[in-house]
Formats: sequence, structure tokens, C-alpha cells
Amino acid sequence: MRKQINLQTGIGLLIVAMAVLCTACGGDVQKEPVTLVYASGDYTRINPAMDEHGEINLLLFDGLTAHDGNNEVVPALAKSWEFDEASCTYTFHLEEGVRWHDGEPFTAEDVKFTIEAVMYPENGAENAPNYEDVQEIRVVDEKTVTFRLAAPNAAFLDYMTMPVLPAHLLEGEDMQESDFFRAPVGTGPYKLESWDVGQSIVMVKNEDYFQGAPHIDRVIFKIVTDDNARALQMEAKELDLALLPPKAAQSFAEREEYVCYDMKTSDYRGILFNFHHPFWQKNRDIIPAVCYAIDRQAIIDAVLLGQGMPAYGPLQRNVYDNEDVEHYDYNPQKTAEILEAAGCVRGNDGFYERDGEKLSFVISVGAGDQVRVDMAQAAAQQLGQAGLECRVEIPTQVDWANQMAYLIGWGSPFDADDHTYKVFGTDKGANYSGYSNMAVDRYLLEARQTDDPEARGAAYDKFQEALAKDPAYAFICYIDANYVADASIQGISPDTVMGHHGVGIFWNIEDWTIDR
Repeated sequence: MRKQINLQTGIGLLIVAMAVLCTACGGDVQKEPVTLVYASGDYTRINPAMDEHGEINLLLFDGLTAHDGNNEVVPALAKSWEFDEASCTYTFHLEEGVRWHDGEPFTAEDVKFTIEAVMYPENGAENAPNYEDVQEIRVVDEKTVTFRLAAPNAAFLDYMTMPVLPAHLLEGEDMQESDFFRAPVGTGPYKLESWDVGQSIVMVKNEDYFQGAPHIDRVIFKIVTDDNARALQMEAKELDLALLPPKAAQSFAEREEYVCYDMKTSDYRGILFNFHHPFWQKNRDIIPAVCYAIDRQAIIDAVLLGQGMPAYGPLQRNVYDNEDVEHYDYNPQKTAEILEAAGCVRGNDGFYERDGEKLSFVISVGAGDQVRVDMAQAAAQQLGQAGLECRVEIPTQVDWANQMAYLIGWGSPFDADDHTYKVFGTDKGANYSGYSNMAVDRYLLEARQTDDPEARGAAYDKFQEALAKDPAYAFICYIDANYVADASIQGISPDTVMGHHGVGIFWNIEDWTIDR
């Protein structure tokens, strides 16, 4: 009897085992989700209306328009639009059936709410100058919205890439402090699953995305702020994609399991001078001497391993670049001539003095960016050799009002108005230096208000000439974006010109696949 029971039990177990095996061979078993782990900087909030440079915005949100791989404007939440020249009015026709991640329908009211929130002065959005021409936003119906402008803005369709926010969740909320920005809801290809502050942000694909569900199931923004830690975690296969400094990226070249993307950017670096500071109010006329004292190619070779190019202005990767302006090529003799013509005298310690005061200033650098730190230190050493005492400090927080100078980064691969009008225009939202030049203001406005390429070119030529004569920054270089990816990732667009902070690689994330 015992043997019969054992035999029956054995047969039963065999049947169960075969059933499990057959099920595994079939299509009913849940597959492990395809996951991409990206090395991200830290986020305290996700607020695309107020904060411009968040790479995560492209995954969670959409604008009325978008940029394609050539950085040209294409439809997004708006499927089409018209412009009435007589009334200077844009009419946008919105996609049907788009829903927010919480299931609520997307409507024209959301568009109106978002742009008005950016424009509202008390919200303090640095992007507000992009929309200062807007006089009226009118909701025609749920899927039609119009913008009437006071004057033409050639970059307006570029600025309609601004991520749209849900009015039903943000109406009456503080646009700087709302809890929404720590649990954001968008219309984008991915939606937030969880956020472990300081550790990771996990997103899952939006199965109902209006342009088609992404192929990759989950994207994890793993918070890794230290460049060396990113390289080590990439080596340990804890990451699938990371933006690394050139020296770290170089170690992954020629290895089969990785692909290195050396991507061009419009992202420049330079020394921002704080014109609110008494030192520059007194010594603004010696800024050209600072510019001539910097050996840009030496910094590129030492810090960037030869990648990038020397910078002389903000539009070098734009169709409106004026190559004929003063480049301020390295010339310590000119530095000396300018300083001595201004009445400066070199002291016994080798540093110049003016009216009995040493010409000495500090370059501040944001914490966590080793490339900027290395650039600032190299520039400070070169300035010291030219007779200008310069030190580098890394404060815990940027003090725009009181610092003397800052190792700044800016640059846009889109319309020339972007990152010029709001950066160099007097009292504009991203003019952190307090720079003001009436000629610069005039030519930037002229260029914005015409869509004639010849007229825009003439205005931007004059803008760049005026800026070069009265520099806001000592431009140093344009940098490349060195992305290292697991070789299993397919779909990254290697020829797309990246923006500030290397932002833009995720522009087509919904088309990426991982084959492993």
C-alpha cells in the first residue's frame, strides 16, 4: 500500500512539474520588466514650469510642440497650428484623446493655465521672458487655444515646447512649493511610480501614451551626483547609461559591452562677472584683459582631453554665429597693455594694483561638477600668471547677489533667441550677472521680432559685436557630452546636438529598446 501511494504521489508530482514547465514555455508567464537605469543628478522637485534643465521633464511631460533629432520644431500635444500675421495670433489644435497620468482628459485649459503661471511675475520663472509678448490666451474650445502676441516672436513655436501642467491639480497651488512637484502627473511617455528622495526616481511606461507606448517598461533615475561614483557604478553594471567627464568616459572606449557617445552640444562654459558687485562696478573696463589672459585650448586639452572647442560667444553652434567678432585669443601681452592703459601697476608680488588696491577676485563654482572646478582652477592659474590674483571657491549654495564671479554654463541648440534674450537682456529672468547694455537689448529685440533670416542675421551680427566689445562673460569653451551606455540599448540618436547640461538625449526615449 505504501508503495502504491508513493507511486501515485510521484506521478502527481511529475504532472505538476510538467505543467509548470509547459507554462514556462508558453506565453502566460509574466516576464521581467525591461528596465533602464540612468545616473541622474539629484532632484528636490520636478517643476518644468520654473526649472528649465531637468532631463526628467522629457519623460513625464509634453509640450504643444517638441524638437526632433535635428532640433527642429514638430507637433506634440498640438497636432497642428496656424499663424495670423495681421492679428499676430497663433491658433493651436490639440490632439484628441490625450489623458493625464491620473486619467483626467487633457484640454486647452491646461495650456492656458501653464503659460499664465510661467508669465505671472510673482512665480519667479526664469522662462518668463520667453512669453513676455503674449497679450491674451483664449480657450476657444476644449481642443483649441489661441495666443495673441503684442509683437512677432520668431522663437514662439520653440517656446511652446514648454511642458504643459494639469490645471485640475495645480489651480490655486503655490507654483514654487506645491507638493505636486514631488508627485508630478504629466501626459508623457512615462509616469511616476515611486520617489526615494536622494536615492532614485522610478518611472513606468504610460501604456496609453498618445504617440504609442514606449518599448522600455521602467526607467530608473538613480541619484549619483559624484562623477567618480558614476564611473564605478557603470563599471559594476549597476547603471545602463551615464553622462561622464571625458577622462572617465575614456576608460569605456573600445569595450564591446559599452557604447561611448561623444555628442556635440551647444553648451558653453565661461566666467560670469557679477556687475552688482562693487569690484566689477569699478573694474568693468578691465574685463577684456581677463578675456585675453585665458588660454582656452590649454584648458580644453588638460580638462576635456581635447574635446570641445574654444568659445568666443553664445551662438557658435547656431546658424546665426558671427565668426568675425573679437575672439579674445590668448594674448597676455594685450592683457598687460589693457591693464596699464587703465592705470594699473604691477606690484612686487607680481599682481596688478589699481588705486592702491590689488586686482583680486574669486570665481565660485557649483558643487558636484568636477569639470567646472578643474576649468575654474586652470583659468585662475592662468590669470595669476598674467598678474590678476584669482581664487576658486565651491560654496554650498550659489549666492548670485553677492559672489564676485561664477563658472557659468549656458547654451541652446534651438532658436538663437533661446538663452540669449533672457540671459543677456537687461533685467531678464536668467540674467544672473546683472549685465546691461542698451545696444545688446536693442539688437536682441530686433532679432526676436522678425522671421526674415537676412534681417535676423544682421541683428544677431550686431548683438554679438556689441557683446564682444562689452563682455558679460569671459567665454572659455564649448564642451561635448560624453554618454556611456550599455551596448544592449538601441535607439540613441548620436548626431543630435545636446543642450545645456547635455540635456536632450531622451528626446525619443519611447523608441528605445534594450536587447539582453
